[in-house]
Amino acid sequence: MLTIENLKNAGADTEAGVARCAGNEEFYLKIVGMVLESEEFDLLREKIAEKDLPAAFERAHALKGLVGNASLDRIYEPVCRVTEHLRAGEDIDYAADLEEIFGELNALRELAAAD
Repeated sequence: MLTIENLKNAGADTEAGVARCAGNEEFYLKIVGMVLESEEFDLLREKIAEKDLPAAFERAHALKGLVGNASLDRIYEPVCRVTEHLRAGEDIDYAADLEEIFGELNALRELAAAD
């Protein structure tokens, strides 16, 4: 279940996230839920696998804003690294960063699905 406390324990900066939502915790939790349902994560992985670096950059940049606004710091940090490498057009192995992103994402999705 997504709660402020559960998200905080999972590494989210909930104070900053709620502040971005004008103090509305319910709205913040809705935003986090939208992040967790976003197809952008899969599109990022797909575009990297296809070596379509410009499209991958667009996906990473969109995720950076989405995850950053939700203050999901454990996802935000690797997304930022990927974004900057892609911004520079670097054809490198992104596997470790993608593993970190999806590991944190899946942990939060499991948290959201729990009763």
